[in-house]
Amino acid sequence: MNDSNPAGQGATRPVTVADVLALPVLAAGRPQVVTGVPHLDRPVRWVHITELTDPASFLKGGELVLTTGMPLPQDAAGVRRYVDELADVGAAALVIELVRRYHRPPDALVDACRLRGLPLVTLAKDVNFLEVTQVVHALLLGNQTDAMRRTQRIHEAFTALTLRGAGPEDVVRAAAEMSGHTVVLENLVHQALICEPSRSAVEEALTDWEQRSRATGPGDHTAICGPEGWLTTPVEYQGERWGRVAMLPTRTDDGPAFGPEDITVLERTAMALTVARLIHPTPWERTAYRNALRDLVEQRHHSPEDARARCAALGLPTDRDRFVAILVDLRAGNGGPGPETRLFQELRTAGVSALVGELAPDRLGILLAPRPSQPWRPIVERLCGTALSLAPQAVVTVGSEVTDLSDTARSFREAARVAEATPPGQPLPPDRSFHELSDIGLRRLLYALREDTRIQEYAEQQLGRLIDYDTQHGTDLLATLRHYLEAAGNKTNAARRGGLSRETMYQRLRTIERLLDRDLESGEQRTELHAALTARDVFRAQ
Repeated sequence: MNDSNPAGQGATRPVTVADVLALPVLAAGRPQVVTGVPHLDRPVRWVHITELTDPASFLKGGELVLTTGMPLPQDAAGVRRYVDELADVGAAALVIELVRRYHRPPDALVDACRLRGLPLVTLAKDVNFLEVTQVVHALLLGNQTDAMRRTQRIHEAFTALTLRGAGPEDVVRAAAEMSGHTVVLENLVHQALICEPSRSAVEEALTDWEQRSRATGPGDHTAICGPEGWLTTPVEYQGERWGRVAMLPTRTDDGPAFGPEDITVLERTAMALTVARLIHPTPWERTAYRNALRDLVEQRHHSPEDARARCAALGLPTDRDRFVAILVDLRAGNGGPGPETRLFQELRTAGVSALVGELAPDRLGILLAPRPSQPWRPIVERLCGTALSLAPQAVVTVGSEVTDLSDTARSFREAARVAEATPPGQPLPPDRSFHELSDIGLRRLLYALREDTRIQEYAEQQLGRLIDYDTQHGTDLLATLRHYLEAAGNKTNAARRGGLSRETMYQRLRTIERLLDRDLESGEQRTELHAALTARDVFRAQ
């Protein structure tokens, strides 16, 4: 068995009635299944040889009962009572040898077994029942030993997770890997906070999660429940319940959907989640929103359908026709859970559906999903007020409105580009408290590109000789060029700006043209010089 998967996928399944009948020691008796074919997958717990008229009093359930048929009652009522007692106690199957008393199974026995759904197996040849018990019991004991080893590995794996302070994502991921099942952690309002799919897509696991989860119903202990047969257990501490963890059945399950080891995995998962909750102060919801936003921003989902299913399971209405990405850069070391929680509460108070989460230190991401009739700009203005009250230096940037959740990565990229192009102290637009893509002019674009060596080389190539001349001769031709460019090539206005006579201005401009080998009457060349001068201003302002 693969050590990285100590349970679940590598686990030995229980020994069934069909498995026992296929053993050579029983196959030699030419077994024939007379009734109960659909129930041959019943697990066999033990083998019991009996010649008593009331064997059920010695059984506990799950036994394969072997008999020669000698103790069977003569009358039909007695036979029915005999079978009823076996069925009531939960016997796995009845095997009768057709050698001594009977050469064909009695009709009353067949009818009674068929009525109770008890597998009835006949043996046409003599079989050593003692040898059957030895072989089957050895097989069962071997399975039990393997199961104990796997259970021990499960306990060791979760103990190791707890000792190293693993977070809830690590715990749920380990549970899915060990069991081979999809495992989901949800909170008390049926939001799927963490989903680790196994052999299925996130979309399949989380579609309509809240409705399916509510249909499953609450439980006070580990149990299989609901129309889909989920295995669930609560996550709680000292009577306070925080949520529950669910293990979903797989479509490929041939026998029972869950075995004892799955129950062990799920219960240890709940215990490890309790410890993780106690040692990690961040609420599960905050972590879930952060992870969902980061996955959207970085496009880490397997498909758009998976993204929609995950966000919908967190309570975001993914069927809305508008989504807006917002970034809040605190820029003052005021990060932590405070601003994140306050902004989320502000949106909840306003009745706005959104995800709020930390994307990086001091940077919060917000994904709005406004209602069709709900304008988003007043919502952002309200958020700006809250953000500035928490961090006066905060900068709020907004991406373009998009119509599909799969396009939100583009909206976040735009908001990030606006943030990169917003220097400290950048004045707000006159009509709002946030910045958006339309605010980015040449100066702010060059500010965003200030660390690009190509921009640095361009500015030096355009202006370097003029700056060197000023340094060597004590002149101020760069200032003259600035006045001329800011006057849009009007020499009279440029002279007035620089406090120079027209003749001095003309002389200086001729010197500048000679040094730079430029024609200052060319609008294109003036634009090139203006871009270089603006880039230099950006570099010097850092």
